Amino acid sequence: MIIESYLEDQWIKGKAEGAAFYHAVSGDKLGQASSAGFDFKSALNYARRVGGPNIRKLTFHQRALKLKELAKYLTERKEEFYEVSKATGATRTDSWIDIEGGIGTLFVFSSKARRELPNQTVFVDGIMEGLSKGGTFVGQHICLPLEGVAIHINAFNFPCWGMLEKFAPTFIAGMPTIVKPATATCYLAQKMVRAMIESKILPAGSLQLVCGNLGDTFDHLTCQDVVTLTGSAATGQKLKTHPKIIENAVRFNLEADSLNCSILGRDVTPGKPEFEIFIKEVTREMTVKAGQKCTAIRRTIVPEGMEEAVLKALKQSLERVKLGDPSAEGVKMGPLASKEQVQAVISNFQKLKNEAELVYGNPEDFEVIGADRKCGAFFPALLLHADNPLTKESIHSVEAFGPVNTVMGYNSSDEAVELARLGRGSLVGSLVTADNNFAREVIAGVAPYHGRFVILNADCAKESTGHGSPMPHLVHGGPGRAGGGEEMGGMRAVMHYMQRTAVQGSPTTLGAICNTWMKGGEQIKDPVHPFRKYYEELQIGETLITENRLITPQDVDRFADLSGDHFYAHKLELGAQSIFEKQVAHGYFVLSASAGLFVDPAPGPVLANYGLENLRFTNPVFPGDSIHVRLTCKQKYPREGEDRGVVAWDVEVFNQDNLTVAVYTILTLVKMK
Repeated sequence: MIIESYLEDQWIKGKAEGAAFYHAVSGDKLGQASSAGFDFKSALNYARRVGGPNIRKLTFHQRALKLKELAKYLTERKEEFYEVSKATGATRTDSWIDIEGGIGTLFVFSSKARRELPNQTVFVDGIMEGLSKGGTFVGQHICLPLEGVAIHINAFNFPCWGMLEKFAPTFIAGMPTIVKPATATCYLAQKMVRAMIESKILPAGSLQLVCGNLGDTFDHLTCQDVVTLTGSAATGQKLKTHPKIIENAVRFNLEADSLNCSILGRDVTPGKPEFEIFIKEVTREMTVKAGQKCTAIRRTIVPEGMEEAVLKALKQSLERVKLGDPSAEGVKMGPLASKEQVQAVISNFQKLKNEAELVYGNPEDFEVIGADRKCGAFFPALLLHADNPLTKESIHSVEAFGPVNTVMGYNSSDEAVELARLGRGSLVGSLVTADNNFAREVIAGVAPYHGRFVILNADCAKESTGHGSPMPHLVHGGPGRAGGGEEMGGMRAVMHYMQRTAVQGSPTTLGAICNTWMKGGEQIKDPVHPFRKYYEELQIGETLITENRLITPQDVDRFADLSGDHFYAHKLELGAQSIFEKQVAHGYFVLSASAGLFVDPAPGPVLANYGLENLRFTNPVFPGDSIHVRLTCKQKYPREGEDRGVVAWDVEVFNQDNLTVAVYTILTLVKMK
């Protein structure tokens, strides 16, 4: 049976036989993945012509809400995915990381996008830059989605999470996606894509799926496309050098497997809680997904003199992890994803054995519970020990992508750092220590070589997500061998699929482009107070100039009594000792007094003030000064599904000499008609 792909909003099959994929436990053939006869040029053009425009019609918030709706829909159907996932050899815990971890990523990106991006189609990046003395010529960075297609080539180990953690920021950014899952587990990715399509939540052309090879896809890439790959460094290097990638400077993000390490602090000894944390973490990273995680611990670095204790504890811990059919009682580790993976792990294990001693496990003689190890893709946990690790090569360059780990010793913090860096770039490292000074020394040395580093101790271990769990809020990637790419990291990931452009012109023109009033831009005057206007009636640039208010010594004293802020600079008798050399008004009093100048107190469309941003007190205000305010409608956007919108107001407070004394932005909820 040839598994179906989804191109141009149709389910289709390849026209010839393709690569077979098998049940990881039983070894039974499940089907074939073939893309023979597919018109990839047409699929790419469909994504650009249909998918891109459909997504770009939506604002960031509208895209985010669709992700949330999709995540809810997939959650309702999650048991279907768990059932299919059994064929990959995954335990329920393994599948939870892949399935619910992936769905959770959709929730996170949806939430962060609604908090951190505007409800419009242009992202204004950073502040306006003044480029001229008179302020009539300014610059601003903006970000808009690339108008091509994102091609995501995923690995076999996380067919759901690996797909969703890339799709989420791509969709938020405004690009359509073509997913190419690894053949060994493509059936699970396809099951989830079917559900995503059946939900009818995504706009037409948003998502396509290729089960099989990508054929001549790369021959049709343009400068507006993006390619991402999770896989081996060798595959990444091959694809990165494709002529079209080079010719069109196609964005290429590589997340490659790496020789991740975990370091035991020199302060940790048996009996301390950190020792137990370390053993538990190393065991978990060796056995979850049968060690088939790009973030798994491959090198365990411990203080010299502690190797024996660590090895003993790890052996005891690993003995409790039973290998077999994940559906069998007591089984905690399933098979590898395929027999091809078994052969690859064996081959690399033999290379490691040339420099390290096998101290636990036997790849030729091991027990499997509830299954025939000759039929399935089973492989046992193996623990090695390397003496004089600084003199070895393979333990720092060869990765057995399975439950294989090498323990090695260090005699100083510098040596621990050097061993970690010998991995030549890693996705993640971890350090277990209660010594914060040691942690600071290590992080200073290893951070440039790692995309993420986790420091664990008794303070945080219970709530920690652990060494091997990339979180959507933080970057996932790493330098060197790890590929030099970067995924996730919240809205950082979204920017990978957008073009940052510097636009220059007058503040009024750039304000129109950005849908944001910029200082120096045209101001709209209206005798009707802006707080009397509904959301739809307010115009960007609408400005109110208030009356003056005299600041008296009594104002300052009363505010001090009311607030409890009796800082000496605000005291008449002590102000001379301050840097202001006389009594000065509280900054927060100036803030409050300015609100009193521009607020219209009567009930009306303005419902609430719910935020204040970028507050700066630029000059002091003294008793005897007078202040007035310029209030300008800076930005507005609707709240999806509500009868109100958000209005951001630019506030600038001046003294009697028109010198700016405070600037800030307030956010209000304003009712719609």
